[in-house]
Amino acid sequence: MIRVLAIAALVLGVVPSAALASEGGGGLINLDRSLIIQAFNFLLLLVILVKLLYKPLLAKMDERTQAIRKSLDEAQAARAEAQREREEHAARLQAAYTEAQAIRAAALKEAGEEQRRLVEGARAEAARLVESARNELAQDVRRARQELRQEVSDLAITVAERLIRKSLRDEDHRRIVQDAISRVDKVN
Repeated sequence: MIRVLAIAALVLGVVPSAALASEGGGGLINLDRSLIIQAFNFLLLLVILVKLLYKPLLAKMDERTQAIRKSLDEAQAARAEAQREREEHAARLQAAYTEAQAIRAAALKEAGEEQRRLVEGARAEAARLVESARNELAQDVRRARQELRQEVSDLAITVAERLIRKSLRDEDHRRIVQDAISRVDKVN
């Protein structure tokens, strides 16, 4: 606006001086009443143009500048929000990764402990089964020895009986029975 007024003042100041400079009547500009009317019309046109065009144009330009500035601010805020969300997601992802690693480590530790317990249980069960088998074997050996002794004893008695029957006569047999009866009597 100040520039326009300065240009208008320059034109109004230069034009009359140019007119005065030409001394003849056939100059470019005549200094008469029409020059004042033209200057007044020019100023009026200038005021109207400033009011109707220049101020609305400046207002539109200011409005456009404000809209652009607002859009830039919103874009900057959106960029900052996106960056914050990106960092937040990265932090969540890192936390989830850390938690997954911790869960994996705990699961591996628990699996190792479970494996150790199972191996120890299996070893204990194997030792118990071996001990049980040894005890059963020892019991079977004792039983077999007892049965073998009983069988050998029965067999020896049977063989001795047969030999005694063949070798003993009736008299020897009676004498042995008498000796056995007398021993029983002595014990009672």
